[in-house]
Amino acid sequence: MKLALGTVQFGLDYGVNNNLGQIPTDEAKKILNYAKDKGIVTLDTASGYGNSEQVLGEIGVNDYKVITKTSSLEDGEDEVIKNFYQSLDYLKVDQVDGLLIHNINDTKDKKFDNLFSKLIELKKEGLVKKIGFSSYTPEQVDFLLANFDFDLIQLPFNVFDARLISGGQLKELKKKNIEIHARSVFLQGVLLDFDNLPSYFSFWVPQFNQYQEIVKRSGLSLLEYALNFALNTQELDKILVGVNSLSQLSNIVNSSKLDTNLQAFTVDDENLLNPGLWT
Repeated sequence: MKLALGTVQFGLDYGVNNNLGQIPTDEAKKILNYAKDKGIVTLDTASGYGNSEQVLGEIGVNDYKVITKTSSLEDGEDEVIKNFYQSLDYLKVDQVDGLLIHNINDTKDKKFDNLFSKLIELKKEGLVKKIGFSSYTPEQVDFLLANFDFDLIQLPFNVFDARLISGGQLKELKKKNIEIHARSVFLQGVLLDFDNLPSYFSFWVPQFNQYQEIVKRSGLSLLEYALNFALNTQELDKILVGVNSLSQLSNIVNSSKLDTNLQAFTVDDENLLNPGLWT
Protein backbone atom coordinates (compact mmCIF):
# COMPACT_ATOMS: atom_id res chain seq x y z
CA MET A 1 0.00 0.00 0.00
CA LYS A 2 1.45 3.32 -1.09
CA LEU A 3 -0.50 5.39 1.44
CA ALA A 4 1.09 6.30 4.77
CA LEU A 5 -0.57 8.04 7.70
CA GLY A 6 0.61 11.37 9.09
CA THR A 7 -0.24 11.74 12.76
CA VAL A 8 0.35 15.42 13.50
CA GLN A 9 -3.41 15.78 14.11
CA PHE A 10 -3.13 13.14 16.86
CA GLY A 11 -1.12 15.65 18.90
CA LEU A 12 -1.98 19.12 17.54
CA ASP A 13 -4.80 21.18 16.04
CA TYR A 14 -3.26 21.33 12.55
CA GLY A 15 -4.22 22.31 8.99
CA VAL A 16 -5.63 25.40 7.32
CA ASN A 17 -9.00 23.68 6.68
CA ASN A 18 -9.12 21.71 9.94
CA ASN A 19 -12.32 22.65 11.78
CA LEU A 20 -12.27 19.66 14.12
CA GLY A 21 -9.14 20.33 16.16
CA GLN A 22 -6.94 17.64 17.71
CA ILE A 23 -8.26 14.09 17.28
CA PRO A 24 -9.58 12.40 20.46
CA THR A 25 -7.62 9.26 21.40
CA ASP A 26 -10.57 6.90 20.84
CA GLU A 27 -10.99 8.24 17.29
CA ALA A 28 -7.22 7.96 16.73
CA LYS A 29 -7.43 4.30 17.73
CA LYS A 30 -10.23 3.67 15.22
CA ILE A 31 -8.19 5.42 12.52
CA LEU A 32 -5.12 3.27 13.23
CA ASN A 33 -7.11 0.03 13.27
CA TYR A 34 -8.80 0.91 9.98
CA ALA A 35 -5.45 1.90 8.45
CA LYS A 36 -3.87 -1.44 9.39
CA ASP A 37 -6.91 -3.28 8.04
CA LYS A 38 -6.38 -1.53 4.69
CA GLY A 39 -2.63 -2.22 4.58
CA ILE A 40 -1.52 1.26 5.67
CA VAL A 41 1.23 0.48 8.16
CA THR A 42 3.66 3.42 7.84
CA LEU A 43 3.05 6.14 10.43
CA ASP A 44 4.72 9.54 10.43
CA THR A 45 5.17 11.42 13.70
CA ALA A 46 7.65 13.73 15.45
CA SER A 47 8.69 14.82 18.90
CA GLY A 48 7.43 18.27 17.92
CA TYR A 49 3.88 17.11 17.14
CA GLY A 50 2.41 17.90 20.55
CA ASN A 51 1.63 14.64 22.34
CA SER A 52 1.28 12.60 19.13
CA GLU A 53 3.99 10.09 20.15
CA GLN A 54 2.36 9.53 23.56
CA VAL A 55 -1.03 8.96 21.92
CA LEU A 56 0.51 6.45 19.49
CA GLY A 57 2.28 4.65 22.33
CA GLU A 58 -0.93 4.49 24.34
CA ILE A 59 -2.78 2.93 21.40
CA GLY A 60 0.11 0.61 20.49
CA VAL A 61 2.19 0.71 17.30
CA ASN A 62 4.08 -2.58 17.30
CA ASP A 63 2.34 -3.62 14.07
CA TYR A 64 3.34 -0.44 12.26
CA LYS A 65 6.45 1.12 10.73
CA VAL A 66 7.01 4.38 12.59
CA ILE A 67 8.96 7.34 11.20
CA THR A 68 9.82 10.04 13.73
CA LYS A 69 11.95 13.18 13.65
CA THR A 70 14.67 14.87 15.63
CA SER A 71 14.23 17.72 18.07
CA SER A 72 16.11 20.98 17.47
CA LEU A 73 19.90 20.93 17.49
CA GLU A 74 19.94 24.31 19.28
CA ASP A 75 20.32 22.56 22.65
CA GLY A 76 23.17 20.32 21.46
CA GLU A 77 23.47 16.90 19.86
CA ASP A 78 23.30 15.04 23.19
CA GLU A 79 19.90 16.58 23.85
CA VAL A 80 18.68 15.48 20.40
CA ILE A 81 19.76 11.89 21.11
CA LYS A 82 18.21 12.02 24.59
CA ASN A 83 14.94 13.21 23.02
CA PHE A 84 15.12 10.34 20.51
CA TYR A 85 15.26 7.84 23.39
CA GLN A 86 12.32 9.73 24.91
CA SER A 87 10.45 9.19 21.62
CA LEU A 88 11.10 5.45 21.87
CA ASP A 89 9.71 5.52 25.43
CA TYR A 90 6.63 7.49 24.41
CA LEU A 91 6.01 5.18 21.44
CA LYS A 92 6.71 2.10 23.61
CA VAL A 93 8.93 0.56 20.92
CA ASP A 94 12.54 -0.67 20.79
CA GLN A 95 13.17 0.53 17.23
CA VAL A 96 11.74 2.93 14.66
CA ASP A 97 11.72 2.44 10.92
CA GLY A 98 13.00 5.93 10.23
CA LEU A 99 14.51 8.96 11.96
CA LEU A 100 14.53 12.22 10.02
CA ILE A 101 16.32 15.49 10.68
CA HIS A 102 13.21 17.61 11.22
CA ASN A 103 14.76 21.03 10.68
CA ILE A 104 17.06 21.09 7.68
CA ASN A 105 18.64 24.32 8.96
CA ASP A 106 20.30 22.16 11.61
CA THR A 107 22.73 21.13 8.84
CA LYS A 108 24.23 24.65 9.06
CA ASP A 109 25.04 24.20 12.75
CA LYS A 110 28.68 23.38 13.53
CA LYS A 111 27.43 20.55 15.77
CA PHE A 112 25.62 18.85 12.89
CA ASP A 113 28.43 16.52 11.78
CA ASN A 114 28.60 15.12 15.32
CA LEU A 115 24.84 14.65 15.37
CA PHE A 116 24.79 12.89 11.99
CA SER A 117 27.54 10.52 13.19
CA LYS A 118 25.40 9.72 16.22
CA LEU A 119 22.40 8.96 13.99
CA ILE A 120 24.58 6.55 12.02
CA GLU A 121 25.48 4.92 15.35
CA LEU A 122 21.80 4.55 16.23
CA LYS A 123 21.33 2.79 12.91
CA LYS A 124 24.28 0.46 13.57
CA GLU A 125 22.83 -0.34 16.99
CA GLY A 126 19.53 -1.35 15.36
CA LEU A 127 17.48 1.39 17.04
CA VAL A 128 16.75 3.01 13.66
CA LYS A 129 16.43 1.28 10.29
CA LYS A 130 16.72 4.36 8.07
CA ILE A 131 18.05 7.86 8.62
CA GLY A 132 17.26 10.88 6.52
CA PHE A 133 15.82 14.35 6.23
CA SER A 134 12.59 16.28 6.05
CA SER A 135 12.96 18.86 3.25
CA TYR A 136 10.88 21.74 1.95
CA THR A 137 12.33 23.01 -1.34
CA PRO A 138 14.01 21.59 -4.46
CA GLU A 139 17.17 23.53 -3.55
CA GLN A 140 17.32 21.72 -0.21
CA VAL A 141 16.98 18.36 -1.94
CA ASP A 142 19.88 19.31 -4.24
CA PHE A 143 21.96 20.26 -1.20
CA LEU A 144 21.22 16.96 0.57
CA LEU A 145 22.02 14.89 -2.52
CA ALA A 146 25.35 16.67 -2.90
CA ASN A 147 26.45 16.44 0.73
CA PHE A 148 25.04 13.39 2.55
CA ASP A 149 24.49 9.66 2.28
CA PHE A 150 21.05 8.86 3.63
CA ASP A 151 18.24 6.34 3.27
CA LEU A 152 14.99 8.27 3.43
CA ILE A 153 13.61 11.70 2.56
CA GLN A 154 10.30 13.39 3.18
CA LEU A 155 9.41 16.19 0.78
CA PRO A 156 6.45 18.28 -0.33
CA PHE A 157 4.72 17.23 -3.53
CA ASN A 158 1.31 17.91 -5.02
CA VAL A 159 -0.52 18.70 -8.22
CA PHE A 160 0.38 22.42 -7.89
CA ASP A 161 4.01 21.67 -7.00
CA ALA A 162 5.75 19.16 -9.26
CA ARG A 163 9.09 21.02 -9.30
CA LEU A 164 10.90 17.87 -8.16
CA ILE A 165 9.81 16.10 -11.37
CA SER A 166 10.82 18.89 -13.74
CA GLY A 167 14.05 19.52 -11.80
CA GLY A 168 15.04 15.85 -11.94
CA GLN A 169 15.46 15.47 -8.16
CA LEU A 170 13.04 12.55 -7.86
CA LYS A 171 14.95 10.60 -10.49
CA GLU A 172 18.27 11.40 -8.80
CA LEU A 173 16.95 10.23 -5.41
CA LYS A 174 15.76 6.96 -6.96
CA LYS A 175 19.15 6.43 -8.62
CA LYS A 176 20.65 6.48 -5.13
CA ASN A 177 17.98 4.07 -3.81
CA ILE A 178 16.67 6.68 -1.39
CA GLU A 179 13.13 6.03 -0.16
CA ILE A 180 10.84 8.98 -0.94
CA HIS A 181 7.84 9.96 1.20
CA ALA A 182 5.68 12.76 -0.19
CA ARG A 183 3.71 15.02 2.13
CA SER A 184 1.46 18.02 1.50
CA VAL A 185 -0.31 16.19 -1.35
CA PHE A 186 -3.47 18.17 -0.45
CA LEU A 187 -1.47 21.33 0.34
CA GLN A 188 -2.78 21.25 3.93
CA GLY A 189 -6.33 20.92 2.66
CA VAL A 190 -6.26 23.80 0.16
CA LEU A 191 -6.65 21.40 -2.77
CA LEU A 192 -9.77 19.86 -1.24
CA ASP A 193 -11.88 22.95 -0.60
CA PHE A 194 -11.38 26.23 -2.44
CA ASP A 195 -14.59 27.81 -1.12
CA ASN A 196 -13.60 28.35 2.51
CA LEU A 197 -10.01 29.57 2.36
CA PRO A 198 -8.62 32.50 4.35
CA SER A 199 -8.23 35.82 2.50
CA TYR A 200 -4.46 35.18 2.11
CA PHE A 201 -5.30 32.83 -0.79
CA SER A 202 -7.44 35.29 -2.77
CA PHE A 203 -4.47 36.22 -5.00
CA TRP A 204 -4.60 32.77 -6.61
CA VAL A 205 -8.38 32.54 -7.19
CA PRO A 206 -8.01 32.70 -11.03
CA GLN A 207 -5.64 29.67 -10.97
CA PHE A 208 -7.88 27.86 -8.49
CA ASN A 209 -10.87 28.35 -10.80
CA GLN A 210 -8.94 27.16 -13.83
CA TYR A 211 -7.73 24.07 -11.93
CA GLN A 212 -11.24 23.24 -10.75
CA GLU A 213 -12.46 23.30 -14.35
CA ILE A 214 -9.76 20.76 -15.31
CA VAL A 215 -10.76 18.53 -12.39
CA LYS A 216 -14.42 18.80 -13.35
CA ARG A 217 -13.67 17.77 -16.94
CA SER A 218 -11.73 14.75 -15.68
CA GLY A 219 -14.84 13.40 -13.96
CA LEU A 220 -12.94 13.10 -10.68
CA SER A 221 -13.54 14.85 -7.37
CA LEU A 222 -10.98 17.31 -5.99
CA LEU A 223 -9.83 14.62 -3.56
CA GLU A 224 -9.51 11.96 -6.27
CA TYR A 225 -7.53 14.23 -8.59
CA ALA A 226 -5.02 15.47 -6.00
CA LEU A 227 -4.58 12.04 -4.40
CA ASN A 228 -4.18 10.05 -7.57
CA PHE A 229 -1.82 12.54 -9.16
CA ALA A 230 0.57 11.75 -6.29
CA LEU A 231 -0.19 8.02 -6.07
CA ASN A 232 0.59 7.55 -9.74
CA THR A 233 3.92 9.40 -9.61
CA GLN A 234 6.19 6.41 -9.97
CA GLU A 235 9.21 7.64 -8.02
CA LEU A 236 7.24 8.24 -4.82
CA ASP A 237 7.34 5.31 -2.38
CA LYS A 238 4.81 6.62 0.14
CA ILE A 239 2.10 9.26 0.03
CA LEU A 240 1.52 10.76 3.46
CA VAL A 241 -2.03 11.74 4.29
CA GLY A 242 -3.20 13.39 7.48
CA VAL A 243 -6.80 13.02 8.59
CA ASN A 244 -9.05 14.41 11.33
CA SER A 245 -11.50 11.49 11.42
CA LEU A 246 -12.03 7.87 10.44
CA SER A 247 -14.50 8.92 7.75
CA GLN A 248 -11.83 11.11 6.11
CA LEU A 249 -9.38 8.21 5.96
CA SER A 250 -12.05 5.90 4.59
CA ASN A 251 -12.87 8.48 1.92
CA ILE A 252 -9.17 8.72 0.95
CA VAL A 253 -8.74 4.94 0.76
CA ASN A 254 -11.88 4.61 -1.35
CA SER A 255 -10.65 7.38 -3.67
CA SER A 256 -7.39 5.61 -4.54
CA LYS A 257 -7.22 4.62 -8.21
CA LEU A 258 -3.78 3.38 -9.11
CA ASP A 259 -4.17 3.48 -12.88
CA THR A 260 -4.96 7.12 -13.58
CA ASN A 261 -2.64 9.29 -15.63
CA LEU A 262 -3.16 12.88 -14.48
CA GLN A 263 -1.30 16.06 -15.35
CA ALA A 264 0.22 18.54 -12.92
CA PHE A 265 -1.29 22.02 -12.74
CA THR A 266 1.85 24.01 -12.00
CA VAL A 267 1.55 27.14 -9.88
CA ASP A 268 5.10 28.45 -9.69
CA ASP A 269 4.77 30.63 -6.59
CA GLU A 270 6.63 29.81 -3.38
CA ASN A 271 4.13 31.96 -1.41
CA LEU A 272 1.44 29.42 -2.20
CA LEU A 273 3.53 26.22 -2.30
CA ASN A 274 5.31 26.71 1.03
CA PRO A 275 2.89 26.72 4.01
CA GLY A 276 5.71 28.17 6.13
CA LEU A 277 5.21 31.44 4.24
CA TRP A 278 1.43 31.64 4.72
CA THR A 279 0.24 34.58 6.80
